[in-house]
Amino acid sequence: MATVKYDNATRLYPGNDKPSVDRLNIDIEDGEFLVLVGPSGCGKSTSLRMLAGLEEVNGGKIWIGDRDVTNLSPKDRDVAMVFQNYALYPHMSVADNMGFALKIAGVDKGEIRKRVEEAAKILDLEQYLERKPKALSGGQRQRVAMGRAIVRNPQVFLMDEPLSNLDAKLRVQTRTQIASLQRRLGVTTVYVTHDQVEAMTMGDRVAVLKDGILQQCDSPRRMYDHPDNVFVAGFIGSPAMNIMEVPVTDGGVRLGHHTTPVPRDALNDAGRKVIMGVRPEDLELSSEGLPVTVDVVEELGADAYVYGSTDDAHGSGQIIARVDGRRPPMKGEQVFFAPKADHIHLFDSDSGLRLND
Repeated sequence: MATVKYDNATRLYPGNDKPSVDRLNIDIEDGEFLVLVGPSGCGKSTSLRMLAGLEEVNGGKIWIGDRDVTNLSPKDRDVAMVFQNYALYPHMSVADNMGFALKIAGVDKGEIRKRVEEAAKILDLEQYLERKPKALSGGQRQRVAMGRAIVRNPQVFLMDEPLSNLDAKLRVQTRTQIASLQRRLGVTTVYVTHDQVEAMTMGDRVAVLKDGILQQCDSPRRMYDHPDNVFVAGFIGSPAMNIMEVPVTDGGVRLGHHTTPVPRDALNDAGRKVIMGVRPEDLELSSEGLPVTVDVVEELGADAYVYGSTDDAHGSGQIIARVDGRRPPMKGEQVFFAPKADHIHLFDSDSGLRLND
């Protein structure tokens, strides 16, 4: 097993003025499960392919363990990659697909069979070893792709959106299996996804990218509770955090008819307005606060999500709040929401950076 280090790693495609990955710095611990997440085009897959050796590194370095692998070919990096489209050979059996890389490397047939059977047992594929990929479901094919990586005993697993082709139920089931498998094997893993729920539930740490620049790399809990900027605040969490610009008052920040107290030192020289973020579960029904007209109520049993619109003196926008599912407000009703004072997030209006701890 090994650590991984991105050291100011940069990728600039020919003809582009702006790098697809710009001075990326991440230190990944031995045995850690790191998830790269962000919107389409943010550079997450490019970052993974740079680590795999499939993309050139135009600046900085990449290390695996104590080796500088920046200029090494993919086959010399001791990594195994799992792709979105499985990349299985249709004419080969499951066993032959899983053992093919070892066969090419000249490993003894007996050793190949032993490793394939061990991986098949781990992945519950023993009864499918003689089948062809076309006879398998999407989830089974993805497990075969995982098995092909496992038999190589690599230092690092690289996974590029491996669950994207699965249906919703199977994705939930398979992501649990992958996370459990990684913890059993203890192999350093870098996993790419555009799904922030996947990122939050699977990763030891999550790295959020935007326009090729790392925004924050932290544990899922820390990132949820302490986003470093407005982008991370709005990207992480489902439903998304409510983001709004609010005026600063003597007592704190003003939301509708309600003043939320904020320590003065948290605002520093923030000016007359700041950006406030508050998660749906941290808005409470109140007799005063932000007036919201209810547009949609999603009833989920114990909880309900209220989607509403506000037309406050300081601006209009959409608001999402989680309420008691047994007593939700009615569609078309006007209600007032006030944030829990110790659960608000404040950001600078100009830079978007976090103001409060």
